Amino acid sequence: MPQLGMGELIIIFLVVLLLFGANQIPKVAKGLGEGIREFKKAARDLSSEEKPATPPAATSPPATSPPAPAKTEEPPKPIS
Repeated sequence: MPQLGMGELIIIFLVVLLLFGANQIPKVAKGLGEGIREFKKAARDLSSEEKPATPPAATSPPATSPPAPAKTEEPPKPIS
């Protein structure tokens, strides 16, 4: 992908100036900045939800009931 030089950037800026007008460019830039800021905030919130804020306190593991005895199957009865 070719890089943009100074001449290309000036032409792009002039086209944007013609399309939006001098009064609209600050409004467009402000809206773009707010959108980027909100996106970053949402991404930060999403990543903070994945990680616990504080590590869990060191406690003993919860008491568990003993495992239920395994059922043994009776062998099939012969047909008489």
